[in-house]
Amino acid sequence: MALAGRAALRWGPRLPIPCPTAGPLCRPGWLPAVRCERPYSSRGTEKLDMSMYPVESIRNFSIIAHVDHGKSTLADRLLEITGTISKTDRNKQVLDKLQVERERGITVKAQSASLFYSHEGINYLLNLIDTPGHVDFSYEVSRSLSACQGVILVVDANEGIQAQTVANFYLAFEAQLSIIPVINKIDLKNADPERVEKQIEKLFDIPTDECIRISAKQGTNVEKVLQKVIEKIPPPQCNTADPLKALVFDSTFDHYRGVIANIALFGGEITKGQKIVSAHTKKRYEVNEVGILTPNEQPTHKLYAGQVGYLIAGMKEVTEAQIGDTLFLYKQPVEPLPGFKSAKPMVFAGMYPIDQTEYNNLKSALERLTLNDSSVTVHRDSSLALGAGWRLGFLGLLHMEVFNQRLEQEYNMSVILTAPTVPYKAVLSSAKLIKEYGKDQITIINPAQFPDKLSVSEYLEPTVLGTIVTPQEYIGKIITLCQDRRAVQKDMLYIDENRVMLKYLFPLNEIVVDFYDALKSLSSGYASFDYEDAGYQSADLIKMDILVNGNPVEELATIIHKDKAYAAGKLLCERLKETIPRQLFEIAIQAAIGKKIIARETLKAYRKNVVAKCYGGDITRRMKLLKRQAEGKRLMRKIGNVEVPRDAFIRVLKRETDK
Repeated sequence: MALAGRAALRWGPRLPIPCPTAGPLCRPGWLPAVRCERPYSSRGTEKLDMSMYPVESIRNFSIIAHVDHGKSTLADRLLEITGTISKTDRNKQVLDKLQVERERGITVKAQSASLFYSHEGINYLLNLIDTPGHVDFSYEVSRSLSACQGVILVVDANEGIQAQTVANFYLAFEAQLSIIPVINKIDLKNADPERVEKQIEKLFDIPTDECIRISAKQGTNVEKVLQKVIEKIPPPQCNTADPLKALVFDSTFDHYRGVIANIALFGGEITKGQKIVSAHTKKRYEVNEVGILTPNEQPTHKLYAGQVGYLIAGMKEVTEAQIGDTLFLYKQPVEPLPGFKSAKPMVFAGMYPIDQTEYNNLKSALERLTLNDSSVTVHRDSSLALGAGWRLGFLGLLHMEVFNQRLEQEYNMSVILTAPTVPYKAVLSSAKLIKEYGKDQITIINPAQFPDKLSVSEYLEPTVLGTIVTPQEYIGKIITLCQDRRAVQKDMLYIDENRVMLKYLFPLNEIVVDFYDALKSLSSGYASFDYEDAGYQSADLIKMDILVNGNPVEELATIIHKDKAYAAGKLLCERLKETIPRQLFEIAIQAAIGKKIIARETLKAYRKNVVAKCYGGDITRRMKLLKRQAEGKRLMRKIGNVEVPRDAFIRVLKRETDK
């Protein structure tokens, strides 16, 4: 009987274990009313009715600023004030969801969130998009602005206007958006909002009384920003009665649900079960789910004209969610929206798996990551030393580093990334080559494709218009640095009594590796830099080959300006000397332009001490032994073949700025 009682206690109905993810928003498992959901799940949540928000009460806006001027902190405060997230000390970079963003403290991917706010008795729907601040991600900013009618321009009260502030202002100005200037970080000890207001008035022609002084960290005056958004930013110009017209301005990939497209509705309405068509691919889909981001996914019954949200429609292929695409209802075609200028890669680098057996896994990881980051271009490539891989185009160096870090963190892939290069062009003069390529101008991404000078009328290199904002005491050093990089000064403007804005035309190749680091160290970190594409210009380019033991090594060939060839050749030879293992014969490592050798390093041979057995005696005996050894080494060098080991390639090709 006692045994039966113990068994009943053991196997009888017990309280279920609480859900491990239970928090303030997730009930414990033993409460019968609500089934416990995994965090960020869109199941089990009550669907919102978005018809309560007509077009007149919708405001779509972005936050734009230079790096580290407090965009994400302001976004956190706006989310708290509108009750979208609860107020806690842990609210830091709420919209920055990627691990790389939290580690580096920067925004890499634009994130949107819908806020509900009541002002003067009217309920408003505010769609906020937090954008990146670094020059490499200006493509994300321009995409975000296409879904907005206004922007909040944030400027640091301590640092004032920086290079990217100017660039982002002109992006918004060209898009004819309403601009609300906000001066952040007024709580700092060295803050000088009056000086910043004068800078804004001088550079952007915005009256000083329109600037709002806030402290996003402490929440000072942030409510004023929301009121100004409602008063100054116009509602979207669209109508629910029109046929559906939705712009895809961003997309992410979910392993279980496929592509999640971020859309802005410019007409009509969209609901689950509707058949939609993509204007770009002409493919037809059925809508599985629509909703808004708050900032996690919140399903709704419908989305109406003027609103911003997400859409899941069973898109499985990476290429289906084209950024800038227009979606419309089946059998109700509309004029496609203008979309975006496609992102123009500024920097190219080779990417290879460390082990060739990982090739297919890396290919699948690249496909998924390029969906989340559509500005990366991918071309198949192969190398004798490193095997099969890809040639990737990035918007800049930080973009390249962040992409590599995301591959490691999100897909657990370790790769070899070669030194970055830029795309050159050649104007052909040879009729045979023009017939072969079908055009008289070719783009050269890989040095192996570099055509001979005899068949080319001129070579062209990419240029950028760079903007440098710096305190005036560093002007001399910065001008010297720019001249060393073959830059041409275009403009010089004093923003106020101690800050200067310089404009230079740079060859892209000169700024792509370490210009930003050099600028920061020269100016004690105070100077800021931004650039935009300025087309191509004629240049005296040459192909520099690296010879090891007289044989050219194809992977180490580079395209370089004639003036820089000697220094670059010498550096590469020195680096190779350190990485190639010594042989039994002497190895010559040479940098050559055509037939002319411009730099050389010699790797000494291992030598056996052949005269160790000579204890005195005639010197002719000694000389005879040394002569025989020298002849053997000479013969060995003739027939010996030096294979540069794979790890030596990796060490040389990887970007190294410590030398």
